[in-house]
Amino acid sequence: MARITASVYTSHVPAIGAALDLGKSQEPYWQPVFAGYDYGKQWIKEQKPDVIFLVYNDHATAFSLDFIPTFAIGTGAEYQPADEGWGPRPVPKVMGHPQLAAHIAQSVIQDDFDLTIVNKMDVDHGLTVPLSLMFGQPEAWPCAVIPFAVNVVQYPVPSGRRCFQLGQAIRRAVESFDGDLNVQIWGTGGMSHQLQGPRAGLINKEWDNAFLDRLIADPADLAQMPHIDYVREAGSEGIELVMWLIARGAMSDVAGGPAPELKQRFYHVPASNTAVGHLILENKQ
Repeated sequence: MARITASVYTSHVPAIGAALDLGKSQEPYWQPVFAGYDYGKQWIKEQKPDVIFLVYNDHATAFSLDFIPTFAIGTGAEYQPADEGWGPRPVPKVMGHPQLAAHIAQSVIQDDFDLTIVNKMDVDHGLTVPLSLMFGQPEAWPCAVIPFAVNVVQYPVPSGRRCFQLGQAIRRAVESFDGDLNVQIWGTGGMSHQLQGPRAGLINKEWDNAFLDRLIADPADLAQMPHIDYVREAGSEGIELVMWLIARGAMSDVAGGPAPELKQRFYHVPASNTAVGHLILENKQ
């Protein structure tokens, strides 16, 4: 059967993508950020995932305020990098896995989660920056990717509890797929940041690291945290972190298996006006 072998968590700051694309990754400001992903790059070469189920949020490229799905799964064969106003990023197109994506959609919808099916869309920095951080600048991405977009832009947004439950349904769906696939699930976005208003520039290191502690050790409790706590402590864009709970909910320990092995933990500020967090959790076989 297919199996989820690991989860990866990372911020998806657009300026990180720009720094990489413009050859600035070794400049003093950016070098510590990219150094935090050196371990992950080597680790993923060894892991060789067949498919990445990548949880991210669209930034008004595939979707607009005219149409805002809460949860949207990409079932297409390929996805082009989006033009976010200054041209598409110079990165490879993203190859999907329609068979697994369709199976997950069928299973999760029958498990009482309402998903929007998207057969064609472009993907923005929310999806491509995490791929760049983990794979660098290849001619082609080395595995298939299933995009899974979550609305964390326009209220109402899903609760952490619902996201955590959805992750569990995704794990069940993957494990019921008739095919031998090494699947990873990635949760992206965050960490603390606010882009507008009187608190623009907010970063809360203490809260971010407490979030990482709880995500690793007690995700079920963390999933109960209300939206207002994210916004108050981590800024208006800190709500993106509910997407990490989808990935964490898909890990085996949530279903009674052994605790995952922490392979990497990294935290750095600043990167543009955002706190960068990164975790790798590996399921024990």
